[in-house]
Amino acid sequence: MEIWINPACSKCRSAVGLLDAEGASYTVRRYLEDVPSADEIRDVLDRLGLEPWDITRTQEAAAKELALKEWPRDEGSRERWIEALVKHPKLIQRPIITADDGTALVARTDEAVRDALSRADRG
Repeated sequence: MEIWINPACSKCRSAVGLLDAEGASYTVRRYLEDVPSADEIRDVLDRLGLEPWDITRTQEAAAKELALKEWPRDEGSRERWIEALVKHPKLIQRPIITADDGTALVARTDEAVRDALSRADRG
């Protein structure tokens, strides 16, 4: 399993701490430094079952500068959103765990992290 984190984020640190406490095997991806490609974001979105606007942090300064809240949220605008996430990775919601069973989830709570761990056990 892989976890996309920003080390400055308390939710990310909490998720990593829980994974460590559970003895989980995982890889850390500091996505602000190792920015996901558009294809990687598309893959994670497919695994999450979400759209790019669902994992966009619209309160970030870059989101306000881009006026993201005004962007259409439809199939025709999907690639525009994905490109914004590639160019401004700080906009990506965190942490995201890609589980061994092929799914992914936004792990902002201990329950979500435990869900990812249970998927790893089944995977």
